[in-house]
Amino acid sequence: MKKDSLWLGYRDEDKQELERVCGLYKKCLDEGKTERECASLVVKMAEEKGYRELYSALKQGERLKAGDKLYVVQMNKSVALFQLGKKPISEGMNILGAHIDSPRIDVKQNPLYEKDGFAYFDTHYYGGIKKYQWTAIPLALHGVVAKKDGTTVNVCIGEKDDDPVFVITDLLVHLAGEQMTKKATEVVTGENLDLLIGNCPLSDETEEGEENKDKEKDALKANVLKLLKDSYDIEEEDLLSAELEIVPAGKAKDLGFDRSMILAYGQDDRICAFTSLFAMLDMASDITENTLCCLLVDKEEIGSVGATGMQSRFFENAVAELVAATEEDSQRLVRRALANSRMLSSDVSAGYDPLYANAFEKNNAAFLAHGLTFNKYTGSRGKSGSNDANAEYIAQLRKVMDEADVKYQFAELGKVDVGGGGTIAYIMAKYGMNVIDSGVAVMNMHAPYEASSKADVYEAVRGYSAFLRS
Repeated sequence: MKKDSLWLGYRDEDKQELERVCGLYKKCLDEGKTERECASLVVKMAEEKGYRELYSALKQGERLKAGDKLYVVQMNKSVALFQLGKKPISEGMNILGAHIDSPRIDVKQNPLYEKDGFAYFDTHYYGGIKKYQWTAIPLALHGVVAKKDGTTVNVCIGEKDDDPVFVITDLLVHLAGEQMTKKATEVVTGENLDLLIGNCPLSDETEEGEENKDKEKDALKANVLKLLKDSYDIEEEDLLSAELEIVPAGKAKDLGFDRSMILAYGQDDRICAFTSLFAMLDMASDITENTLCCLLVDKEEIGSVGATGMQSRFFENAVAELVAATEEDSQRLVRRALANSRMLSSDVSAGYDPLYANAFEKNNAAFLAHGLTFNKYTGSRGKSGSNDANAEYIAQLRKVMDEADVKYQFAELGKVDVGGGGTIAYIMAKYGMNVIDSGVAVMNMHAPYEASSKADVYEAVRGYSAFLRS
């Protein structure tokens, strides 16, 4: 069904609210470039709205009641927010789910080396990327270094105006004849995605003022270590217990002469995570019938594995604690609560790009500025690895969105045999709950800079709010 651009129907007051929402969204993108930064930001914003940490509340022996706002953090990388409703949790929750990790490049455990006059960090990329896109652009270093004394050092270099930046070098075009004949997957290899971090050796002199030739070989590495020691009190061995992520440097920007779009790193899937968060926090003054949940998780880009991914039990454990505190300590009621819940598994959809039209089936493509996108199924080719939402649930959601005058579209991820992708939906569907993939159309997905429509960001918040209230 053909639909017009949302911009044609917006009034001045709509555009003002849209700009307010998108301004907050861009600010969140700038402050949350890693899953740890996102989790910390979510907790800060939630606490400002009256949310309390669940396990602390339980330890204090508080009796939980409708309207209580609680959160759980898993290893500083995943967060679940709950707002208790009037009905028992075992009757089901309204859940908004998204992921806060994004494709990037990670620093290895033994990263620091020097070679032929340059110092580098050795790296390992995270998630699905086109490796050649990450060369010759300014990069920043974000993360933490955990020390043996129990302290954790936060690292963020490359974002301030007076910060240095880093780069992954590429071969100059004048000498790239052989390189240019390779397939795109081979133009830059994973082992060549090393981060250039220095070129100046440490000046080391003897008492007589003569250069110590014995140390010249490792002088570049020594200078980097001295700078890390002076700035962060970090030793080389501390890098063994570090999580340092390489991301594009710089802030989210308006895109286009008309400023109708946003260009930024990490919009997959923080465009869904932050819009879900905004909708959840806007409910803070309401007491709803159903318990509400906003679930923001890590590791989706590598299969939702590990203790902070959706396949872990941290969410189920939190629900079990809530059921025990408000009803009874019963695994049967926990399973019932999950099976009776309804979820929007919010992840980005591939925005239609006219320059690459042959990858899309236009009648079932997601268009920028056409509203919140629903994907009945994802997966690849024969729907492999997909959650396939049932028709009755889709009809209910259509009714909810139409009654709230939320603009939306239905789409799938490109042509049938071209490729595909997955989300956390199939994991939550294992509980037997109603789940559908929804989200925002994004162009340049998984590139260092992705493009989205401000109108779709605005409609996503409106759509998620309508779902929570349904």
